[in-house]
Amino acid sequence: MIRKTQKAALDRLVEIANGDTGQCRIVADFLLAWWNAPECGGFDLTNIWAVDTAIAEDMVQVFGIIRDTHSYPDKLGYKEDFQAIVRQWRPEFAA
Repeated sequence: MIRKTQKAALDRLVEIANGDTGQCRIVADFLLAWWNAPECGGFDLTNIWAVDTAIAEDMVQVFGIIRDTHSYPDKLGYKEDFQAIVRQWRPEFAA
């Protein structure tokens, strides 16, 4: 079960990942590493240094979701959101 604060953090990151700045790319890379690391690429943890503190804190909250739920985002109701992120940042893997 996702806590309210974790869900809010994930929702903010999904929104950020739909943007087009350098921080948006880092957030997208982070989320897509959870979605499908073998195809979409892993995430260099030192990239967290390049995002605002609030974004980094949201990433920490999402680590908690991953730890607590043992689920991929599509099983948590985020399939369409993550498919949109794939289309934007990894169009070669978009279905």
